[in-house]
Amino acid sequence: MTAVFTPGHAVVVGVGRDLDVTVKDAQGIAAILHDPERCAYPESQVAVLTGPRANRAAVLEALGDLARRAGPDSTAVIYFSGHGLRHNGAHFLLPYDYDTADLARLGISGAQLATALEGLRCGRLALILDCCHAGGMAFEDLGAVKAPMPPEARELMVAGKGRALIASSRESEYSLTSKPYSYFTRALVEAFSGVGNSAEDGYVRVADLAMHARQVVPKWTKGRQHPTLDYREADNFVLAYYAAGNARTKGPPMAFAHASDPETLPSPFGVRGVRSFLADALSDSELDDLCLDYYPRVYGEFSSGMSRPAKIRALVEHCANRDGLAELAQRVRTVNANAYDRHFVR
Repeated sequence: MTAVFTPGHAVVVGVGRDLDVTVKDAQGIAAILHDPERCAYPESQVAVLTGPRANRAAVLEALGDLARRAGPDSTAVIYFSGHGLRHNGAHFLLPYDYDTADLARLGISGAQLATALEGLRCGRLALILDCCHAGGMAFEDLGAVKAPMPPEARELMVAGKGRALIASSRESEYSLTSKPYSYFTRALVEAFSGVGNSAEDGYVRVADLAMHARQVVPKWTKGRQHPTLDYREADNFVLAYYAAGNARTKGPPMAFAHASDPETLPSPFGVRGVRSFLADALSDSELDDLCLDYYPRVYGEFSSGMSRPAKIRALVEHCANRDGLAELAQRVRTVNANAYDRHFVR
C-alpha cells in the first residue's frame, strides 16, 4: 500500500550557470520528494527552478506562490543550491541572472529572503541551503567571500516553532561535489529515502535529515565539510514519508544506488600536503599567532631564532599525532582561502 503525503509542498532551486552540479542537485531533491514510492509529495506541489528558470523574479515568485498555496496544516521544503556570498556586510543568494556589479538589484539579499519566509503560513518549514560551493566563479576581487547562509534567515528560522534551517557546511568550509550530486545532496537523498532513520515509523523528520548528513558528509569528505542544523530541539517535526506511508524503507532509488561511491574521495590532509600548504599560506607572524591562539603547547616549544620550516614541522607533527590535520587546514583557510583552494580544492 502506498500513500500520498498531501501536506507536502516544495520549492527546489538549482541555479546552474557556472555550477552545473547545482542543477543536478535540484533535480535529485525534486525527484525524491515527488517519488510516489518514497516521500510521495504531490508532483504538482513541487516547484522546480533550474538554470535560466532560476532567475531572481522566478525564485521570488515561487516563494510568493508557496505562501499562497501552503496553509497552517502544510509542510514545506525550500531547497537552494547555488552561490551564497557576503559583500559589504550584506548576505546574498545568487540567482541565475545575478550581476556582481548590481547585487542589490539582481541578487536575493538576506533581508529579502527573510521577508519571503516571514510571509509563509505553513505550519512546518525546512530551509535547506547548499550555497557555499567550491569551484565556480571567484568573488575575492569584489571584496566578497562565499558564505553558507544569510544571518537574517537564520534568526527568523530559529526563532519560530515548526522551523528548521539546514546548511551544507560551516562558515569556514566549502560544499564539495561528487557524482551525480554534491556530497550534501547525496546525504539528503539517502535520508529522504529512510537511510539512518531513527524511529522506523514511515516518516522523515528534521533531525533524521540533518543527523544523517552530519554523520556521513564529514566521512565522505575526509573532514573537509560539516553540515549544520538550527532548530528548536523539542520541535522535531515530520517532513515527509520515506516509503510512501510504509514503515519498511525501500532505500534510495535504483539509479541513485548505482551512482559512484562517495567514499572514494581521498584525504588531501596528509602530513606532507599540510606542511606544504602552511608554508604557502602563512607568514612567520601569522604562524606564531595561529599557534598562540589554538596550539599553545606547540607555541611554547618555539625558541628564539627557530626557522619557519621547523615551526611548521612541529605544528604539523603535533596535529598529526592527534588526528587534527583537517581541523588545522580549516583554521588556516580562514587566514588564506586562496592558498587552501590551490592545495585542496579540485
